[in-house]
Order: sequence, then structure tokens, then C-alpha cells
Amino acid sequence: MSLSGLIPADVSLSTVIALCAIAFLSSTARGFSGFGSALIFMPLASSVAGPRLVAALLLVIDFVAAAPLVPNAWKEADRKATAVIVAGALVGVPIGTYFLSRLDPITTRWIISGFVIALLVLLLSRWRYRGKDYPALSVAVGGISGFCSGLAQTGGPPIVGYWLGRPIPSKIARANILLFFGASDFFSMVSYAASGLITADSLKLSLLVGPIYAIGVFFGASLFGRASEWTFRAICYALIALSVIFGLPALDGMLGRG
Repeated sequence: MSLSGLIPADVSLSTVIALCAIAFLSSTARGFSGFGSALIFMPLASSVAGPRLVAALLLVIDFVAAAPLVPNAWKEADRKATAVIVAGALVGVPIGTYFLSRLDPITTRWIISGFVIALLVLLLSRWRYRGKDYPALSVAVGGISGFCSGLAQTGGPPIVGYWLGRPIPSKIARANILLFFGASDFFSMVSYAASGLITADSLKLSLLVGPIYAIGVFFGASLFGRASEWTFRAICYALIALSVIFGLPALDGMLGRG
């Protein structure tokens, strides 16, 4: 299949180039800081292509990238505790997917911008939940994360903030997070497919954008250790903030979009 055969009929070559550039930027941030790819990708990508297409695109890319990490996470995670929080995602993901499939693109973009601003504030606060581990709270956190994932693939910060604050070894917390997102991504794949969001166009486009995303992760990881962790995090926070600003629908006219 030629490269032109991978580009959807209603997506221009310039849009594909922009999506590849955004994917490289966001994945580089993830590679050197370990977080932030969706918070950078979604505001910018949804400003050059439809939110439904780019959410499905990011989901497919992330699902493929994260799948190899699941078997080891399954061995190391606290599967009982993870199952409780996954139960919340089982409810939250379809609700978020429903809104993504029903809302008009501009409304969705405003919601994505609001989500990302709120999640950036959460990251900047370095919030960690250090209270008791109530099942109802775990389900609620999983539901919020699942809703964010279903609507905009931005479910990371609530889960990370919750699990990293638990009085458990960091190895287990990391495995819990990876296992949760493996399940959440699977729910999203099923939910997106049932809603018609995962299409031949998004799958073909992922074959173009996915390798660029992988190169960005590798490149970002190669930068790790060349500066302090604080510096990398500050750069990532700045990129998230700039992505929100430049992705705002209010700037479409000024930036020649629309």
C-alpha cells in the first residue's frame, strides 16, 4: 500500500504532516519525562483534525505501544486492588466515549482544553492521595480516569496521582498503573469500535503516525539523564500549557484554522 493510500480522503497531506510533527513532539516529551504525551497531543491534534479521529488515532498507537508491558505488569501488580479501580473505568470509558461520539467537534475541543488545564494543575500541585484505600474511592478514581480516557485519552494524571501516593513499593505501584491502562485501553478499543470511532481511516493513519510516535519516545528517552528531572518536567509542563493555548478553538481564526 502506498503512503497516499494510508491518508484518509478528507484529510490533507499538510494535516498528516502536522499530526506527525505533533506526535513526535508529544512522544518526545513522554520519552524524557515519562508522562504528558496525551496532554500535549490532544489539544493540538484536535485543532488540525477532528477530535474523534485523533482520539482514535492516539488510542490505537498507545494500545499497540503499551501491550508488551502488560504481561510483566500482570505478574507484579496487586491484581485485586487494580481490579477495583478498573471497575470504575469499565463504567467511565463508555460514558466518555458516548460524549465524544455525540458532541460537535468545537464543543469537544473546549472540553478537552478544560480537561488538560485541570490535569496540568493536578500535575503541578504534585498531588498524591495518602488517605485510606476505600473501595468506593478507588472505583470513583477509576471512573474519572476512564471518562477522561473515553472522551479525550487523557486519563493518566488521576490514576498516577492516586497510585503513587499509596503506601506500597514503587515497583508495585508502577505495575498497577500499567495494568490499569492496559485494561482501560482495551475497554476504550471495544467502546470506540462499538461507537464507530475506530475506522479504517484511523487504523491506516496510525500506520503513518505510529512509527513517528515511536521514534519520538526513543529520542526523548535518549535525552534522559542529560539534565535534571526537574528540568525535564518543567519543559513538559510548559509544552502542555502551550499546547492548550495554541489548541484553543478561540484562536482558530487568528491561526488560520477552520
